[in-house]
Amino acid sequence: MESMPPGVLGGIVSMSFLIVLLLHPVLSRRLVHPRAVSSQPMIQFFTSLAIIATMGGITAVFNMLFLNFPIVSAGMFVLGYLIVGFFISADIALSRQLTVIQEALAKGTTLIPDRLYSISRKFLVIAFTTALIVAMTIFLVISRDIAWLMSATRDENLSMTANRSVLIEILFVIGIVLGYTINLIVSFSRNLKLLFQNQTNVLEKVADGDFSWMVPIATNDEFGLIAGYTNRMIKGLKHRIQLISALKIAEDVQQNLLPRIPPEYRGLDIAGKSIYCDETGGDYYDYLNLSDSRIGVVIADAADHGIGSALQMTSARAFLRFGAKTYQGPALLLSEVNQFLSRDSADSGRFMTMFFVEIDTDAQSLRWVRAGHEPALLYDPHRDRFEELMGEGLALGIDENFVYEDNLRQGWLRQHILFIGTDGIRETRNFQGQFFGMERIRQVIRDQAHQDAKEIMNAMIKTLQEFCDQKRWEDDITLVIIKFR
Repeated sequence: MESMPPGVLGGIVSMSFLIVLLLHPVLSRRLVHPRAVSSQPMIQFFTSLAIIATMGGITAVFNMLFLNFPIVSAGMFVLGYLIVGFFISADIALSRQLTVIQEALAKGTTLIPDRLYSISRKFLVIAFTTALIVAMTIFLVISRDIAWLMSATRDENLSMTANRSVLIEILFVIGIVLGYTINLIVSFSRNLKLLFQNQTNVLEKVADGDFSWMVPIATNDEFGLIAGYTNRMIKGLKHRIQLISALKIAEDVQQNLLPRIPPEYRGLDIAGKSIYCDETGGDYYDYLNLSDSRIGVVIADAADHGIGSALQMTSARAFLRFGAKTYQGPALLLSEVNQFLSRDSADSGRFMTMFFVEIDTDAQSLRWVRAGHEPALLYDPHRDRFEELMGEGLALGIDENFVYEDNLRQGWLRQHILFIGTDGIRETRNFQGQFFGMERIRQVIRDQAHQDAKEIMNAMIKTLQEFCDQKRWEDDITLVIIKFR
């Protein structure tokens, strides 16, 4: 091979690479492009390397048969093709990866690849192979040149020329290999930079509140994995924001179903309020106008709290208001409501407690039904005595055939106070795990008995807040205060 004229050898090499240049696009379209996008760069590398190595083998066989190449020279020839093929194939594969990334950007590809290949492993393989090739190339060149120098130093006239030729050859080989290596590093860094920019650009948009963007997934390494998890996070955030918006709408709707202002009835001072521990709740209170002298006051507490309880509360409100049009008494009204709720709750197992009291200002009577609810408290400030409005009754939504019975109390005195609340008040706990309890409820009513109904209600809520010390309430809280004038 050393004796062959450079023009002939260069022509053979040029012709072989021209054939590679013609075959490469055709084989790439058949073998690379139809494959999965994330695996195309790797398949491109092995395809390109196989084409160049095969052409190197064919060229070496041609040289052996027609140009009398020795087998060692032919082997060196193939080795040279493999070395050059590695750098060319790696560069083509990185260019293919760049194209894949750009196409993923344009198409918005978000499909996570089945298999993942670590980017650190890829980089390690490229770095190790490059170092091995550089070391092997320099070793072969130096060992060959040393042998040539030893033969050339016998002739003093050739010694100086040989040294210069060897130095130029070594520098040339090192320059070529170093140039290929730097090109690979630049191409590799360029692709990583583009992947990083894709990720950060989308995250910046998400941080600004734009959830319409997804990170394109173009590689089967850590960047593809992170992009997949980022997209899942964006979808989750988008869903949560939609849910929060829906809950806000549900909260507004539910708050609008509660009384905005208490009714004005002769001889009655009324105040009521519901506070939900979530956006929506299952507590409910309402005032029903039964006649000129009669008002119905209802407090209900659906099991649990949240959206399901809020829906049940809405249904109960509708049934109550519908039944109030033909009102004949608390027991009959709650029996009808119970039938409807029991049928609706047959599969879900949901239920709710309710306390309904009819206040007749002309007859000065209280008629009530206690459907599994907390008993109401009637406070007599003149004698400093509390009376519990008890009564038998099953929670609504359990047994549609249950028949409720009225409870009656005749008469009240001026300044008597009626307190109706949910168990969320009594069961409120502080950081020490202590319950607010009935005794504190009674003490607030006793201490604020000289105030009007709204002031008593506000004092109860303030005392609860101080007891919790800003701790988030675990249950919904609803109360109605009625002061008899």
